[in-house]
Formats: sequence, C-alpha cells, structure tokens
Amino acid sequence: MQKKSRNNWHELPWQHPKPKSEDPKAEKLIRQIMESPSYRLAEEDPDFLKGHDTRGVRLELDYMKAELAMTELDVQHTIVVFGSARIRERKTALANFNAVQKKVEADPNNPDVLDELRHAERMVEMSTYYDDARHFGQLVGRSGTGPEDNRVILMTGGGPGIMEAANRGAYDVGAKSIGLNINLPHEQFPNPYVAPELCFQFHYFAIRKLHFMLRAQALVAYPGGFGTFDELFEVLTLIQTRKNPAIPVVLVGRRYWERVINFEILAEEGVISPDDLEIFAVVENAEEAWSHIIKWHTDRKTHLYRVYTEGEKPEHGKV
Repeated sequence: MQKKSRNNWHELPWQHPKPKSEDPKAEKLIRQIMESPSYRLAEEDPDFLKGHDTRGVRLELDYMKAELAMTELDVQHTIVVFGSARIRERKTALANFNAVQKKVEADPNNPDVLDELRHAERMVEMSTYYDDARHFGQLVGRSGTGPEDNRVILMTGGGPGIMEAANRGAYDVGAKSIGLNINLPHEQFPNPYVAPELCFQFHYFAIRKLHFMLRAQALVAYPGGFGTFDELFEVLTLIQTRKNPAIPVVLVGRRYWERVINFEILAEEGVISPDDLEIFAVVENAEEAWSHIIKWHTDRKTHLYRVYTEGEKPEHGKV
C-alpha cells in the first residue's frame, strides 16, 4: 500500500477555529483568547520577559549571548582597558577650547564661562591620555600573529574617550578588539572602532563586569571618573580577596593617580595591608604599561599566547 505524502495528509481538527455555524459567539471568543497576553509565546512576550520574576532568565541571557559569541571566535585571553569617556583626542579638545575662548571674549566677567574655559583647558592637557591609550591599543593589536588571531585581544567598555582610543589603536593596526557597551536610560552609541562581531550591549552592569574579568590577563586603567574607579576597585578587591587569580593591574598616568588616590595612606591607616600595594603598579605611559604586563607574565611563566586544544582550555580567569 502506497503511503500518502505529507502534502496529501488530511487537515487536523485544530487547524481551523470553531465555525460560526456551530456557535455565533465562537469567532469573537477565539479572537479575545488569541489577543490575550497569556496566549503569547513566552519568547515573544516582552511584558513577561521584562517582569520581576524572569530577572534570572534575563541575567542568564545577558551573560550567554556574549559568551557564546566569544567562544565561537576563540577569544581566549583579554587585556582590558578602562578610562574616562570624557577625554577626547587633541584636535577635538582644542576645537572646544577655542569655542569657549570666544565665549570668554564676548563675556569676560561671567564666572560660569571662566569655569568652562578652565575645564576646556584641562581637557586639552588630558588629551595626551587619548593618544597614549591609542598607542597602547596598537601595542596589543600588533602582539598577535595577524587580524584573525584572537588568543589575546583588547577589550574596553566600547564607549567614547579612552575606550575609543584603545579600540582605535587596535583598529589602526588591523586587529580586532572587543567593546562591552551598557544599555543606559539615555541614547548612547558604541565607538566605531570595535569589531562589529565583538561589540556587545548589556543590560546589567554586573554581567558586563563579569565579562570584563572572565578572560582578563591584564587590566590597564587610564584616568577616569566614577565608572573607572568602580571597575578598578572591584578588580582590586577580587584579587585582594583571592576571588580572582592575580593579574597585572596597571594605572597609567602617575600625576593623575598620585593626586586622586593616596594608596599609602590606606596602608598607614591599617585599612589595607602593605602587601596590597603590590597588587597594582603605577606607570607613566603605554610603553611602560605593556612592558610591565609582559614582564609580569614572563616572571610567573604564564602564557599570554598559548593555544589551547579542546578539552585542555583553562577555566576563565586562570592562565
């Protein structure tokens, strides 16, 4: 007996709604059911997915999307760069300074305008850190074997300022780099120098921070504000408490860091151990930062560039 093809199968009873001939109210009732939020597929129901009780699912998805993408692209180790989103390249800072100078000429006794001028002048000085972070990105980008070598790759928060500079440096030399953007209440954009396939947007700061540390083999912090301090001190705490294996932590820009934080006072007051001062190093520029990272790993016989085979890969966060 010849079997019927699937195309010739009879329609099943549930493939059509109950006809009006059987119940005039059926069509309206079915429409009400199908328009109800309860009838939506869970994955297509934004109200359900964004509810309080599904936060755990959202946390998992926030983590998993970036994790699967980086695993697929064989990202093994990262060198993370933090720093201010407000520091711009020199030509931009100078253009802003010149514009503010014109305001001062038009209203020389306005204290708000004079404050704005002082700030603009300081931003011109701080633009040297943009150039330096860009150079650091170039150093990391050149360190691999080519554009497809993702064993050691630069990672930033994906935004403007120092983050842009570091990503831009990697882009300059044809290397990929990663950007971990965060969804904020106001509109914001990733910087244009992140590799498109490695630019991620997170809802939760906590998951973003987790990804900063999972593959990190070094952390480099340039001058920055609340966000930079938050991320820096979280890393220092993880290393201090042994929750994360030690990695080289480098603060770039002695003048800035020695003015804004007196780490020695913390040790003198007994709130940290003198040994905790060894967790990080303060250096002047990108060249010193890169040299420190290489020496740190060389001294400990760890491997920034080791290629791991399947089943041999170390746990994230461990060399």
